[in-house]
Amino acid sequence: MLAYIFKRLLLMIPTLFGALLLTFVVIQFVPGGPVEQFLAEAKTGAGGSTESGGMSYRGAQGVDPKRIEQIKALYGFDKPAPERFVQMLGQFARFDLGKSFFQNKAVSELVWEKLPVSISLGLWTFFISYLVAVPLGVAKAVRAGSRFDLVTTLLILLGYAIPGFVLGVALLVIFGGQLQWFPLRGLSSPNWDDLSWASKVVDYLWHIAMPITAMVLGSFAVTAMLTKNAFLEEIRKQYVVTARAKGLSDRQVLWKHVFRNALIPIITGFPAAFIGAFFTGSLLIETLFSLDGLGLLSYESVIRRDYPVVLGTLYLFTLIGLVTKLVSDLSYVWVDPRVKFD
Repeated sequence: MLAYIFKRLLLMIPTLFGALLLTFVVIQFVPGGPVEQFLAEAKTGAGGSTESGGMSYRGAQGVDPKRIEQIKALYGFDKPAPERFVQMLGQFARFDLGKSFFQNKAVSELVWEKLPVSISLGLWTFFISYLVAVPLGVAKAVRAGSRFDLVTTLLILLGYAIPGFVLGVALLVIFGGQLQWFPLRGLSSPNWDDLSWASKVVDYLWHIAMPITAMVLGSFAVTAMLTKNAFLEEIRKQYVVTARAKGLSDRQVLWKHVFRNALIPIITGFPAAFIGAFFTGSLLIETLFSLDGLGLLSYESVIRRDYPVVLGTLYLFTLIGLVTKLVSDLSYVWVDPRVKFD
């Protein structure tokens, strides 16, 4: 087991290196970098272009070349790309994610600021999906082929087929615009500070209802069908027939034998789903409901060419994803002793 863990930890290094190298190389060929944007804002409306370092900066006409070099030095583009890449790797090895070009804050500080919104969306989605979908999947497996199974399967697949952002738009138009039952944006009301503790809880749930509804359908459908299929597979195994032959009731067979074995693939998915709840931001949902989370941060950093945020969050999320994948694989052994990585 220790050898397997050590091997997996070593494999994380080339995986991280490859992801960072590929993204860094792509960034070098993307037009409209931070230096170009700075010059365009400083010299809006001016024509012409200035060739500098192999890059064309529009709106640079009339700007002192020394000033351009100072701006490039400010953003670190006065150094060759390989040198900048090695320097970045050194920072990441010390878990220094760098500093944003445009927000004058450390990348780690920005992630920490946006994390509560993503936690709110992710955790509610996680708990609702499992608390509702698992019992529903069990009920569907027990009643496989019945009218209840067919109707719920149709509803689940219909909900799964509707993209989250499309449902979000419909919810905004109907319940936020026409009926005005729910707020259109944010996670709190303007008078949040003046509300009592109980009123704050109600206000928060009032604001989070539509975004969570729009996000939960996809994961809800997957979890419900996975639970149903896992239970059906276990119900058909020989040990279930043996247990029934010994005189055990269907309830005893289901909850004492089938339930424990059928939940193995679901439980082993807990680590990835739970950690993903903290760091998985939904860009479209956050944009629709004006929620300032990690998804919106990633999108804005790409649009503004805020490369430290792009690469810093990529490194952080990739590392967390690799560790979580390792924990998920190890959970198979902890849940089912029959699994041996040797």
